[in-house]
Amino acid sequence: MQAVNTDQATQIRQGEELNRDVLNDYLKSQIADFEDITEITQFAGGYSNLTYLIKTNLQEYVLRRPPFGANIKSAHDMGREYKVLSLLKPHYPKVPKPVIFCEDEAVMGCQFYMMERVQGVIFRGKDALKMTIPEATMRQLSENLIDNLADLHLLDIEKTGLINLGKPEGFVLRQVEGWIGRYEKSQTDDIPAMLETATWLRANMPRPQAPAFLHNDYKYDNVILNPDDLTEILGVLDWEMSTVGDPLMDLGASLAYWCEEGDGQFLKSFNITWLVGNLTRNEVVERYAQKTGRDVSDILFYYVFGLYKNIVIMQQIYARWKAGLTKDPRFGGLILGIHELSKMAVGAIGRGNF
Repeated sequence: MQAVNTDQATQIRQGEELNRDVLNDYLKSQIADFEDITEITQFAGGYSNLTYLIKTNLQEYVLRRPPFGANIKSAHDMGREYKVLSLLKPHYPKVPKPVIFCEDEAVMGCQFYMMERVQGVIFRGKDALKMTIPEATMRQLSENLIDNLADLHLLDIEKTGLINLGKPEGFVLRQVEGWIGRYEKSQTDDIPAMLETATWLRANMPRPQAPAFLHNDYKYDNVILNPDDLTEILGVLDWEMSTVGDPLMDLGASLAYWCEEGDGQFLKSFNITWLVGNLTRNEVVERYAQKTGRDVSDILFYYVFGLYKNIVIMQQIYARWKAGLTKDPRFGGLILGIHELSKMAVGAIGRGNF
């Protein structure tokens, strides 16, 4: 098996630098015995909130802040993400320990939070072609990934206090209307498939499910793996979209990322689920249903909505790039993904399956 590298932070992208002196002074004033910052680097993955590695002589931390130029506050709520970690940590050990939340935007021009770093391996889609993970290892990890999502959905939302993070009643309808509205506000191109998909979603609302806590962006590149046993999940990251509601919305979001060998190259560049050994989308649904006892007969709706939501997220980012609010060259290419995923959505609707 290939040598596996832990997820590494690298040089900070131009225009996304942090003021080290200001940050250092603030953290020393807020955290007892905080050592001086020795280095700040940036994790390259992700298209939404920015993630930095903060090093001192004694410890490593991860800092999260909204992207520069973003004005969608509900999608970049640092305080809420910090609260999620704080509520989860006593009941779900696979989250980093939260350290501090800064509400004062005068410090860095935005709110941000910091957590302890969890060392490990993250599998990213861009590395898929270089991977030589044995089929049996990939299969076990794939199963563990879905089992871990099931475990998350089996948390008692009342006893943990997680119920306070969302309003389950009417959740699916609010999500559908909310994301359709976001697309309309950020739309830059005429894509008929998006109107067709939105119309179908409104006409095919699923039966209600008992609520659960949702991650809402659960996929390989948001989990940290043990480098000595790649089937073991050490941590789960990126809780910015987590909430309480219909758990099949969470499963559908994962399925929308879960590409197979015959899928398009854009989607395959974002995940490794098409590599030999992974469960298929149908096997994912079957395993989840077995682990949770949930009725998954309406899963097509959740899959199509997952695709639609991913398209809207890309559209919002692409719109910022097109308006010149960000210079990251990756963002310009997202229009290709918007077209690809919209075709997948109408294709699934037409076939009546994945």
